[in-house]
Amino acid sequence: MARMLNIALPKGRLGDNVYDMFEKAGFECPSIREKNRKLVFENKEAGVRYFWVKPSDVAIYVERGAADIGVVGKDILMESKPDVYELLDLGTGKCRLAVAAPEGFEDDPEQTLRVATKFTNMTRQFYASTGRDIDIIHLNGSIELAPILGLSDVIVDLVETGKTLKDNHLEVTQIIDYISARLIANKSSFKFQNKQIEKILAALTRELENREETN
Repeated sequence: MARMLNIALPKGRLGDNVYDMFEKAGFECPSIREKNRKLVFENKEAGVRYFWVKPSDVAIYVERGAADIGVVGKDILMESKPDVYELLDLGTGKCRLAVAAPEGFEDDPEQTLRVATKFTNMTRQFYASTGRDIDIIHLNGSIELAPILGLSDVIVDLVETGKTLKDNHLEVTQIIDYISARLIANKSSFKFQNKQIEKILAALTRELENREETN
């Protein structure tokens, strides 16, 4: 009998949305809907075991083999470049990785541009492609504060609705890339649990197609 497939889901709203997709695709786990503080949920009949982890840690669990498959934002894949297979764009968790600046900001190309971000690798790569001289300031949260308090000239961050930027008198000046949630797989698991993974992949693909038809 095949062992249960370990699936890492990101905590929070994205994880809830993604679990809905797995559930509708036929890989439900009723105990996950119960109000409790458990982190691991399994359905032996469906052959799946889900667990919640911090979104930025999903790729680590998958790459290291603690999870066979998982769901992670494209931004994390681009930033940390984990050694995993990217299987499917789930079409949820959509946002933009963008440069934002104070309203009316004018860039002086003669000066080094100070950029605050937690996406240091993508930011460095983006500005290297334009030949712009930058000074990256790595921050882990409240990135919008940096230009307000004069720590940076601009920021690079994920933008969903843009409301937080607007409330802080910032505006998007450039879009670096479009981001969404991706289904990823451990390379060894994809080889040895291929039948199970392909079954889930096919079911999720059908669920995505059904969603597109109803929208």
